[in-house]
Amino acid sequence: MSKKIIKFPSTSKKIKPKNYFKGYFKTLEKINNEIDLNKVEKIYKILSLVIKKNNQIFVAGNGGSASVSNHFLCDFNKGIKISSKKKLLPKVISLSNSIETITAIANDVNYDEIFSSQLENYMKKNDCLFLFSSSGKSKNILNAINFCKNKKIKVIFVTGFLGKEISKKYKVDVHLDLNCKNYGITEDIFSSLMHMIVQLIRFSYQKKGIL
Repeated sequence: MSKKIIKFPSTSKKIKPKNYFKGYFKTLEKINNEIDLNKVEKIYKILSLVIKKNNQIFVAGNGGSASVSNHFLCDFNKGIKISSKKKLLPKVISLSNSIETITAIANDVNYDEIFSSQLENYMKKNDCLFLFSSSGKSKNILNAINFCKNKKIKVIFVTGFLGKEISKKYKVDVHLDLNCKNYGITEDIFSSLMHMIVQLIRFSYQKKGIL
């Protein structure tokens, strides 16, 4: 039986700002405490290996998740590269980064293909696709997953409140669902996951004398 999706209290009734802020942090803490850290570790290991083998990491999301995807590109490509004195050269491509490409594909092809169409140009065997999605049901996200089927591409999917549906319908290597139906909190945790993983990669190599 799946867990009840955690929702942040409604603002339909009058509420004091400080109480609202406290409730937000309390919900954020609850979600953080329930994250499956075994899956987070698996994600870390996949990304580390892809970087070591000099393969590409594609990342994508819509709305706030697009912002996290672009931040992901910055922290991995710049942060790891500089800290390692160019011994590690992550190749992260955000499919949410080019408004020109996205609008061209949306206008001339279909908005549902804005990510899969880009993957068709760039993706190679043993690359990795990392997707952020609060609902987990956006067609452009699901089409990107479908594109990777049977192509020996690692797929990591982090969602807010999809539940376990993804494991039944789509083939992904890791699906981490936060069980949270608050977009702000979900996107906060998306950012935290990205920061934790990139910092651990940098720290791990530092302990080995590489950074």
